[in-house]
Amino acid sequence: MKAYMISLGAGLLVGVVYSLLGVRSPAPPVIALVGLAGILLGEQLIPVGRRLSDWPELARFVKNDCANHVLGDLPVNARRDA
Repeated sequence: MKAYMISLGAGLLVGVVYSLLGVRSPAPPVIALVGLAGILLGEQLIPVGRRLSDWPELARFVKNDCANHVLGDLPVNARRDA
């Protein structure tokens, strides 16, 4: 969670600097980011559809395969998890 907060803080700082300089951000518009999220979720529709007939297999697939692919590797706090 700390990595996400640092990332958000850095982004806010850069946004403030861009605003003070009067330049526009080179980041893609929000609509493009929503489209990318749709692509990630859409990739999972066919595999999930194939597994709909077997509920235990579907639950395992969503928990183990889909979540890791869509969310990526989440940061780990080595000190807390030790």
